[in-house]
Amino acid sequence: MKGIICEDIGRFVVREDLPEPYMREGEAIVRVRRIGICGTDLHAYRGNQPYFTYPRVLGHELSGTIEQIGDNREGLQAGDPVSVIPYLYCGNCRACRRGKTNCCQDMRVLGVHVDGGMRERIAVPIRNLIKTDGLTLDQAAMLEPLAIGAHAVRRSGMGAGEQVLVIGAGPIGLGVMAMARYAGAQVIAMDVNEERLAFCKSRAAAEHTVSALREPKERLAELTDGSFPACVIDATGSASSMESAFGLVGHGGSLTFVGLVKSTITFNDPDFHAREMTVQGSRNATREDFERVIAAITDGCIDIGDYITHRSSLEDMIDRFDSWLLPESKVIKALVELH
Repeated sequence: MKGIICEDIGRFVVREDLPEPYMREGEAIVRVRRIGICGTDLHAYRGNQPYFTYPRVLGHELSGTIEQIGDNREGLQAGDPVSVIPYLYCGNCRACRRGKTNCCQDMRVLGVHVDGGMRERIAVPIRNLIKTDGLTLDQAAMLEPLAIGAHAVRRSGMGAGEQVLVIGAGPIGLGVMAMARYAGAQVIAMDVNEERLAFCKSRAAAEHTVSALREPKERLAELTDGSFPACVIDATGSASSMESAFGLVGHGGSLTFVGLVKSTITFNDPDFHAREMTVQGSRNATREDFERVIAAITDGCIDIGDYITHRSSLEDMIDRFDSWLLPESKVIKALVELH
């Protein structure tokens, strides 16, 4: 079986002799057709992804078709198009029992803690598959990053009509914006990149944009009549941005970190207490979030074509990957296609 292994920091290897996946009880064999490249893959390649070891088959934004499957309560069968929920949870820990399978105590994520889908076929627990009738392969592969945005929106507690500041206009931040808009919020997009901000205004339906480099606090005060946003979601994965975000939350508001940084975050406690601010993390997503994204796509509220800027075959990916890391390539989302 053909696939690509990240052997070490900065080194991919194409293999033609990967072992075929073995289907255990409760699993299905999925033929991988699309692989989305995300920040986790970039961090792993560069060597700054937490909880990561080499060698590893990357890839967790996956869509494809079922090749083999046994009897199951979900009614899935061979030939069904599916998207993969890449978070392998135990189902028994306290978090899982409370329905928070996204932060299972023994969490294993495909492409991070165990080998992922950058190969022709993969064995996946049936409970981690979502049938995607009516969606294209591209749309199905984009469910996972958008579901992370949907989960962050749900964690933030924002309501319809509220102003939400989304910091970071990368793929995850754009997903947060899309799902915040779907929830009826008024989106303010903030980034250091003017081209990304223009994209947020024209394609991501942000009401307002704020440059993180030009007096952002003053601009936010102007846009919110001095109150600052009730909800702030930081999707940058930048320690400096995450620390600065504490000063952009309105009194009684919430700050949600969906971006992950391999560092320590500090904040001023008196200011934090004066605002009675809620600070929380948002990790991964649940099936509910995936279903929410499917509804948004089906309702015509998200055009996946706006986000996919680069494509490659599996064979060509290694040659193109380094260029995708460059700012001048202007990658929003790259997809790897398998046939």
